[in-house]
Amino acid sequence: QVQLVESGGGLVQAGGSLRLSCAASGRTFSGYVMGWFRQVPGKERDFVAAIRWSGGHTYYADSVQGRFKISRDIAKNTVYLQMNSLKPEDTAVYYCAADRSPVVLARQDEYDYWGQGTQVTVSS
Repeated sequence: QVQLVESGGGLVQAGGSLRLSCAASGRTFSGYVMGWFRQVPGKERDFVAAIRWSGGHTYYADSVQGRFKISRDIAKNTVYLQMNSLKPEDTAVYYCAADRSPVVLARQDEYDYWGQGTQVTVSS
């Protein structure tokens, strides 16, 4: 049973930083893609970033490129999202996701496993 547990969300002022964590368990994630998505009420869940567990290649949405960094700690089975220079429009619930072989990394319906989400609020 794959389980993804996010943590690290909270309230921060614009320009500040937060680091989200996603603790993954239940299987070996070698060959998996781990992604971060975010969602605001009434809107679709949007792609933020993704990383290949094996090799560590990373991918970012244009809106966060240069401000956010995704990484993973293989020994701890944990994926991180370091968020810098936060803006009010980054306010959302952030979700961790995992899939064995998503065809399109930015499509939420490609991912089989999801965490419960963590709220990030950026005040202006």
